[in-house]
Amino acid sequence: MKAMVLRTPGPAESSPLVHADVGIPAIGDGGVLVKVEACGVCRTDLHIAEGDLPVMKENLIPGHEVVGRIVDIGRDVHAFKKGDRVGVPWLRWTCGKCEFCLSGRENLCREKRFTGYSDDGGYSEFVSANADYIFKLSESLPPELAAPYLCSGIIGYRAFKLACPSVRDGARIGIFGFGGSAHLTVQLASKLGARAVVVSRGKEHLELARDLGAYETYVSGEADLPGLRLDSAIVFAPSGRVVLQALEAIKPGGSVAVPAIHMDAIPEMDYARHLFGEKKVFSVEANTRSDAREFLAYAERFKLKSIVETFSLEDANMALSSLKGGSIRGAAAIKL
Repeated sequence: MKAMVLRTPGPAESSPLVHADVGIPAIGDGGVLVKVEACGVCRTDLHIAEGDLPVMKENLIPGHEVVGRIVDIGRDVHAFKKGDRVGVPWLRWTCGKCEFCLSGRENLCREKRFTGYSDDGGYSEFVSANADYIFKLSESLPPELAAPYLCSGIIGYRAFKLACPSVRDGARIGIFGFGGSAHLTVQLASKLGARAVVVSRGKEHLELARDLGAYETYVSGEADLPGLRLDSAIVFAPSGRVVLQALEAIKPGGSVAVPAIHMDAIPEMDYARHLFGEKKVFSVEANTRSDAREFLAYAERFKLKSIVETFSLEDANMALSSLKGGSIRGAAAIKL
C-alpha cells in the first residue's frame, strides 16, 4: 500500500515524511483492517514529525483522525462487519487493569497505545485497529468532514466538559487559539448555552469564529484580556505565555484547561495576578472512549460543521507545513 512514512523527524518545511510502498498491516483476532477514506491532520502529527515528542516507533506512519471502511475483520469481532464506516481515533489500546483504567480514567493508562504514534496510523491506504477502540460513523457526512471529529472534536469536548462541568446559560468561556479543535468547540459551547469568547492572533481565524457562533472575538495582544471576566477558559494555542493570559482573564474560582500534548515553557507566574482566588489550571491528556461516544452523539445531534482544507496523500508534508504556518482555515485532512 501507499503511505507517508516518518523516517527521521525534522522541520515540516523540510518534508520529513517520505512517500513509500509498505506492507498492508496484519490484524489479530480482535482487530479490523480499515481502508482509509480520509485522515485528519492534527497538531500532534506536527509535533511527532518535527521531533517535539520522543520517537516511539521507527518508520512511523502518522495520522490518528481516520475515517474509512472495514475490509477485513478478526474472528473475535462481533460489533462490526465488513463495509461499516468507522472512525479510528488517537487512543488505540489500554491495559484495562491499572488503577487508572479501573477508575474510569483510561486516558491516563500507564501502558496506553496511540494510533499514528506508538502504532502506524492513517496517512496510508489501510490502517489496522482494535475493534474495541473504534466507532461507527454516519454515512451521511463526507469522510473528510468527519475526520476532525476523531481527535480535534473529542479532545476539545473533554477540555470543555472539564473546564465547565456544569454549563449554565450565558457562561463566558474563553477559547485561546483557533484551529481544528477550537472551531468545533466553539460550536458545541454555543449550542450548549455558553458564550464562547475567542482570542487569536489571526484576524481571518476570528472571522470564522464569528461565523461559527462565537459571542465575542479579540485579537491576541490587542485586547484587555483581564477585563474579559471569563468563567473558564481553554488554551488551544501551544504557548505557555497564553496560559498566563487565560489565568489572568478568568474570574475567581474559574478553571483553565490546557489540551496540549506539547507546548513551550510557561513563564514565571505571579501568584496574585494569575492564581489567587481559587483559580485552577490543568492539562488534558488524550480522552476516554466515553468522551468519544459523548462527543460523537453531540456532533450528530447539533450537526456540528467541520471546515476542512483537503490534501492528497502525497501532499501530507504540505499539510503539516500549512498547519505550522497558521494558514489552515478550520481543520486539514488528507483525502484518499
